[in-house]
Amino acid sequence: MKKSVWPLLVIFFLAGGLTAILIGQVKLAPKTQDNSVEAISERWTESGHADQEAEAFIHWDEDDPAEIPANCAKCHSAYGYLDYLGEDGTEALMVDAAANIGSVVTCNVCHNPTAHEKEVAYFPSGAEVSIEGGSVNCAECHQGTRSGLNVESATQDLPEDEVNSDLGFINVHYKIGGAVRYGSEVTVGYEYPGQTYAGYFLHTENYQYCTDCHDPHALTIDAVECAACHPSVSDLADIWSVRSEGTPDYDGDGNTTEGVYGEIETLHEIMYAAIQQYATDVAGTSIIYAGSFPYWFNDTNGDGNADEDEINFGNQFTDWTPRLLKAAYNYHLVNEDPGGFMHNAPYLVQLMVDSIANLSEASPFAMGNLIRPD
Repeated sequence: MKKSVWPLLVIFFLAGGLTAILIGQVKLAPKTQDNSVEAISERWTESGHADQEAEAFIHWDEDDPAEIPANCAKCHSAYGYLDYLGEDGTEALMVDAAANIGSVVTCNVCHNPTAHEKEVAYFPSGAEVSIEGGSVNCAECHQGTRSGLNVESATQDLPEDEVNSDLGFINVHYKIGGAVRYGSEVTVGYEYPGQTYAGYFLHTENYQYCTDCHDPHALTIDAVECAACHPSVSDLADIWSVRSEGTPDYDGDGNTTEGVYGEIETLHEIMYAAIQQYATDVAGTSIIYAGSFPYWFNDTNGDGNADEDEINFGNQFTDWTPRLLKAAYNYHLVNEDPGGFMHNAPYLVQLMVDSIANLSEASPFAMGNLIRPD
């Protein structure tokens, strides 16, 4: 090593910031972490996986009978996931029966012989993906319950722009980052014929799987890890402003300094406007979206806003055409992965640009200078 390099190394070592210099790139060291059983348990206790009052775990408490249905238990009950693995002595890769209420994601859900040996995640589309380490178990639940193939099946051979009373909104479900990460490999989105779509998003070496970025117990992200490649990051809030060199101006607004998150947010807004225009012009009923089931409602006063009195089950939108259903599915999908700008931005951008373009075929929409990644 040249003598002139030593002063620089000394500075980094004194700052506690150097773990490696590889091909001239300095990588900041992650914060030291207490991995004692007590510390791990404390981090888990504060996480969403341990929240005993979360809707994800108590939704069925007042039902009669008070139990979690078999088709929900896999991800909303410790008993259900152990059943899915076959750890309870039943057949693996299926939940045999409704599960008892009152559990969360406990330690033994992920720390058992079957979970440790598991190598393949099975997605709603039928895709089977090999995933290293414990992240395979993360992907089993953070994948949604529907795929673009469900939308394709529901709309197949139907006239694109005719309202069909047999159609209903198809909900991909929630917290779907594990599926978005793999994109077209698992066909989580509705993918338009004739287009190609991004598969697994190759982030960077050593940051490929769920637990490479998320603490497996606290579920949090350590911003120091991101700062290794993104020097603008000093705390977690900065992640939403990250923009890699060469990132296109996807939303066409001329702002080439905003984070990828901003690009996706603006595209999402444009897509919503296209959906609303199409619904009014072609389906004949104005539509609004809200973050509560069943998500799409009639815009009874036509002001384009989701007003409180409009967001109720009895006012749900029902005038679906196949074209509108496809775009609505993709719109909701983007909304259900808040970390999508990190998980697989190219895939989400492709879905949105294609949805807007498809809607525009029946209801001409000013797309501006949107950029679709290859």
